[in-house]
Amino acid sequence: MSLKNFVEELTWRGMIHDVMPETEAHLMESMRSAYIGFDPTADSLHIGNLVPIMLLSFYQRCGHKPYALVGGATGMIGDPSGKSSERNLLDEATLRHNQECVRAQLAQFLDFSSGAANEAVLVNNYDWMKEFSFLDFIRDVGKHITVNYMMAKDSVKSRLTGESSDGMSFTEFTYQLVQGYDFLHLYKNHSCTLQMGGSDQWGNITTGTELIRRIGGGKGYALTCPLITKSDGSKFGKSEGGNVWLDANRTSPYKFYQYWLNTSDEDAAKYIKIFTFLERQTIEDLIESHQEAPHTRLLQKRLAEEVTTTVHGAEELEKAVQASSILFGRSTSEDLKKLDAKTFLDVFDGVPQAEVALSEIENGLDIISALAEVTGFLKSNGEARRALKENSISVNKEKVQEGYSIMTADLINGQFILLQRGKKNYFIIKVV
Repeated sequence: MSLKNFVEELTWRGMIHDVMPETEAHLMESMRSAYIGFDPTADSLHIGNLVPIMLLSFYQRCGHKPYALVGGATGMIGDPSGKSSERNLLDEATLRHNQECVRAQLAQFLDFSSGAANEAVLVNNYDWMKEFSFLDFIRDVGKHITVNYMMAKDSVKSRLTGESSDGMSFTEFTYQLVQGYDFLHLYKNHSCTLQMGGSDQWGNITTGTELIRRIGGGKGYALTCPLITKSDGSKFGKSEGGNVWLDANRTSPYKFYQYWLNTSDEDAAKYIKIFTFLERQTIEDLIESHQEAPHTRLLQKRLAEEVTTTVHGAEELEKAVQASSILFGRSTSEDLKKLDAKTFLDVFDGVPQAEVALSEIENGLDIISALAEVTGFLKSNGEARRALKENSISVNKEKVQEGYSIMTADLINGQFILLQRGKKNYFIIKVV
């Protein structure tokens, strides 16, 4: 496979923050191995992890060999700052389970199995750290890095001098040594010469290059990308419900698709370069077309389609698009009945609900009772009759008149009925 200029590719995509001198020339000489670390404290990655995933994927597509490092050893330490509730101490069985889940998600972006010279490799630093005694570590690794060197790192200085700082634990202080040793280990055992990560990782990465120089007698390289933010200043990767996960059981493909679809114009123009594999000319043409008619949201639609297809597949994208059209387009009761229960509830998230016994539906529930006394959707039977005369009431997106009875044949997934008044006023009957 011929090499493409990886640094050049990242540059036009806006994905370079810092890069060590001579990295570009080093990568153009021959196929090189590089790695990025991932936190294994959950059984799913989230879209905050997508930038490093895309870095590795672009790296492989440029002809190089990517290593994804699962931080099993560091995962067993937990969050060294003690600030994060997400990074709890994990046992080995949980870590191994999480590792396999992470591998499956990375396989959507990386080739692990083709047999090509540059196929991706998954490694876990627990495998080489678990037998490393504390005495051995401070003798073989710690003595090569001075406290002065470690104190000079911005990540350390900010923790020691911050106004709200309570100081820094020994664990947190030595974290850069553990990460640095990972780089040395991969350099010696896998010829890994480059470590990549977010811009906040520069200090830890360069500690690794220093260990390679002092212990390995070689040269390591470093490259970081900017931390992605949203134009309104809010954190990328978070929604009202928290993290946007890559696992469909945690974040449904519909909600995943909606996250990208709701991106601002400014962010969409940035994200489509970072999170899709589209070529430069295609992206520039899309941005130009979008600027001519921003109301069509062409950029957001293409971004959402590309990322959802990569993570969840074309079939799930199609379902997400269909589900989106139910709220905003013309849809029928048949369209509604195609939705699985989770997607149905995601589409109508926040819509008020009332529970009704199955026996009432089996006997036929009169539409006036369903609208008023049984559910409280409308205030009175009189209001229900007026709404029906105005032809503003729908059951499962189909207009109904006075005298209609809701039956079991109307049930969506055997448990839901969607009532609607006008275009935007929804109510869900949940049959129990």
